[in-house]
Amino acid sequence: MGHVLGDVLGFAAAVAVSPLPIIAIILILATPRGRLNGVLFTVGWILGLAALGAIMLGIASPSGASDHNQPATWVGALKLALGLFLVLFGARQWHRRPEDPSQAQLPKWMGAIDRLTPVKIFALGLALAALNAKNAPLTIAAGASIGSAGLPVGQQIASLAIFVLIATLGLLAPLGVFLLGGERAKTTLGNWKEWAAQHNVAVMAVLFFVLGLKLLGDGISILVS
Repeated sequence: MGHVLGDVLGFAAAVAVSPLPIIAIILILATPRGRLNGVLFTVGWILGLAALGAIMLGIASPSGASDHNQPATWVGALKLALGLFLVLFGARQWHRRPEDPSQAQLPKWMGAIDRLTPVKIFALGLALAALNAKNAPLTIAAGASIGSAGLPVGQQIASLAIFVLIATLGLLAPLGVFLLGGERAKTTLGNWKEWAAQHNVAVMAVLFFVLGLKLLGDGISILVS
């Protein structure tokens, strides 16, 4: 289990520092129902990650993804495909990054956050976790790593829970600052939002490229072994 956790911690950290969800929750916390909506967004995010990870575990069960406690060939092919996607996506993001970070633009949907109902806020957290093209491949890769390690079911669930917890730290930090920081919270969160907005593309480009190379190496290693 320790080896598996070491394998998935990088994916969890990359999901945790994904700037867009962090910006989204900071904007949500600034709305009139910020406390309720912030919690709902975080709960939706947690359920989205857990659901996608659980689906991947259901597919990559030890009987199908592990052969004599070694990852099966299809797991290597999946990691190779995910790695190639992340490398290409990361390179594309880097090429499209603004030369002046201060000119970076946020997605248009963020401008409507203050008009979303609590149910839609929950659904937004769910979607950003499970359906976002930047986070879903990382969660799928983590699920494949856990499911292909030949662990007992209990350890698989524990490993997934740890992944989800670490991947949620990026949202729990601003939520904690908002709930406990008092008047200074607005200034702190505003500074975080500004930094994340300016460096969103560059941060994700580098993370995707590095993790993509790791997945490519893992996939090749499985396929040639």
